[in-house]
Amino acid sequence: MIKKAEVKALFKRNLWDENQVLRQILGICSLLAVTNLLSNSLVMGVGLIFSVALSSFTISLLRNYIPHRVRMIIQTLIIAAWVILFDIVIKAMLPDISRALGPYVGLIITNCIIMGRAEAFAQSNPPVESFLDGVFAGLGYTAVLIVIAFIRELMGFGTILGFNVNFLGLQTWTIMVMPPAAFFLVGVMIWIVNNIASGKKAVGGGKNG
Repeated sequence: MIKKAEVKALFKRNLWDENQVLRQILGICSLLAVTNLLSNSLVMGVGLIFSVALSSFTISLLRNYIPHRVRMIIQTLIIAAWVILFDIVIKAMLPDISRALGPYVGLIITNCIIMGRAEAFAQSNPPVESFLDGVFAGLGYTAVLIVIAFIRELMGFGTILGFNVNFLGLQTWTIMVMPPAAFFLVGVMIWIVNNIASGKKAVGGGKNG
């Protein structure tokens, strides 16, 4: 049975200490493409959480039966099965968003985040821990997507989830709905997070000294 302290450690590590986007700089391509609308980002985030969590769980269950030399191929097949299932579901239930996301849902299969969690964690840890690690890794990615999408949709379209909130008549910026805006915003977020982390380390080092 996994302990509460272990769950908290997994949560903190994936959402902050080793955030897949802000600390490890993974999954940037899909982030640049889908964050112009908050609805797209939410669906993409759910897709990644679903795929990472269940892929990690499945890989962990089978880890003692997968030959080491072909593990990457088997991992990719398992990941592909869960991603295809999610893609089928959103095509049936959310066809407009599915069309807007285009190939990026399918490209979750090759996302460095999902491959990284499979190899770095699921391959050598029990199923429940691997499932939670996948959920929290996906949440860390989704949190970044939501922040960037919120800013881009608000400043680019004057809307949030498609609802017009630009009641003050503020000027919208076309650049905000283009990929360079996402690149700039994620760069700013990486800078902020790393400065906060560096500051904490400096404070900790000073106390120890």
